[in-house]
Amino acid sequence: MTLPHAISGLSEIAADYDILLCDVWGVIHNGRESWPEACDALARFNRDHGHVILISNAPRPASDVHAQLDALGVPRESWRAFVTSGDATRAELARRAPGPAWVLGPDRDWPLYDGLGLDLAEDAGDAAFLSVTGLLDDTTETPADYRERLKPAAERGLEMICANPDRIVQRGDTIIYCGGALADLYEELGGRVTMAGKPYGPIYALALAEAARLLGRPVDRSRVLCIGDGVITDVMGANQQALDCLFIAQGIHGDAAKGPDGLIDPALAAGLLKAETTYARYAALDLTWQASPK
Repeated sequence: MTLPHAISGLSEIAADYDILLCDVWGVIHNGRESWPEACDALARFNRDHGHVILISNAPRPASDVHAQLDALGVPRESWRAFVTSGDATRAELARRAPGPAWVLGPDRDWPLYDGLGLDLAEDAGDAAFLSVTGLLDDTTETPADYRERLKPAAERGLEMICANPDRIVQRGDTIIYCGGALADLYEELGGRVTMAGKPYGPIYALALAEAARLLGRPVDRSRVLCIGDGVITDVMGANQQALDCLFIAQGIHGDAAKGPDGLIDPALAAGLLKAETTYARYAALDLTWQASPK
């Protein structure tokens, strides 16, 4: 088993990269509050080394998420561009317009559909395909609540476009289900799913196009570092794109990679990665610029 190299802070490797493709939820905030040390690390990289592009599985256009980052206290100087799964998914939806589409998800995700010319279906019986952003009420519902609702769509062979491949995220101290968990259920029911966010290629194509714009030249992929806490999204996506990755082990995995000394244990981190047949070049418990003095 190949172990990731444990780092105490981004400063150790920053000079090796021009571009950071950094995950958002679980790395720089937890849905309730931002983490100042992570934001400071990104701001320092922007100032002294290159460009930070936030890459998120949020199922809405990036422009619609800016206000959320501001409200959580994420400074604008900690990022230079922002690409979401919603941005990548809009292209998939536009290709299928006018549908009609049977749409499942909370009201906050409706900006995903703005200007696409989609007709809406009442249910699976009237739909040409199914579009899912997440659970209607992720504070009380679980994917099991959708089994009977999704069965007719799967039986009709409708394709599901899932705008958020994340299965779970941590909101404060609570784990909540995301669109990817509904996609898993739909596949279990025999349905077909298409996704454009992490770990799939379309969102990385958008992010690397932003990188080329910021650099004013073609991207040297050997100088791109992906940062994230999701093994099957962030790390797997980096692996599939042949990009270096910094695994933030204390995101959705809590203390699973923390050793008895309170530091990251590379072997434990490698175990989390190997379980999904992935690998990260680097690992850290949290995103910081440098370790705090003991």
